[in-house]
Amino acid sequence: MVLSGLDPSGGAGIQADIQAITSLGGHPLPVLTCLTVQDTSNVYGAEAVNPDLIRQQLQCLANDVPIHAIKTGALGNAAVVDVLVDFLNTQPDLPLIVDPVIKAAGGGDLADDALVQAMKQALFPRAEMITPNGIELAQLGDSEDPAQAAQKLLNAGCVSVLATGGHGSGIHIINTLYSHEPEPTHWEVERIGRNEYHGTGCTLAAAIAAGRACGLSQRAAISQAQNYVHRTLLHALSVGKGQRVPDRGIMWER
Repeated sequence: MVLSGLDPSGGAGIQADIQAITSLGGHPLPVLTCLTVQDTSNVYGAEAVNPDLIRQQLQCLANDVPIHAIKTGALGNAAVVDVLVDFLNTQPDLPLIVDPVIKAAGGGDLADDALVQAMKQALFPRAEMITPNGIELAQLGDSEDPAQAAQKLLNAGCVSVLATGGHGSGIHIINTLYSHEPEPTHWEVERIGRNEYHGTGCTLAAAIAAGRACGLSQRAAISQAQNYVHRTLLHALSVGKGQRVPDRGIMWER
């Protein structure tokens, strides 16, 4: 099950989630949380979906379809978090992967202070993993040092934090999983080009959730997701005038 926003450019958001999950052998259950005014360069506006409608959708799906994992992206507002947490209380054993979407790569806002606080206080402690990029991690953990920021989130109740390195520099992207284990786990992935892409964070988190839904361990799901994202970037598409978009329509070689 995916709760995320609509990006009309098709580069990020719920369409990215649907494509990634489908490519990795899962069947997505998309629940729209917000509508955005967005292109391949930036976000210019967003409006949340009625939380009661989302509540009805969640209940309807749960009564009909087996759910094996949940992934979240842009959530619209704090009221949507409340609805999701209520639903999670009825599904306590589901892996929950939270992509804490706060800003678009172009700088446009996708979460106000109330939503950020609701995620930190009510949603993060329920998640198996949160997947912030470097900018989001610094804001959420109140520190420019990734290890310190991640530790602060762990101390506040997060089970694990996958700090993604796509916004960094260098020939390799370094993704780091911080948890309550003594040492973090690092993955190195070759960086494709020097420009940022539109929708890589959504794609990675959705791919991790797909792996968990298919029965992979947390670390195996991360490894598969990183390999998948890397391949989508090798075939990235020039859709508009802004950032290139991962080609999530490629067939995944299992």
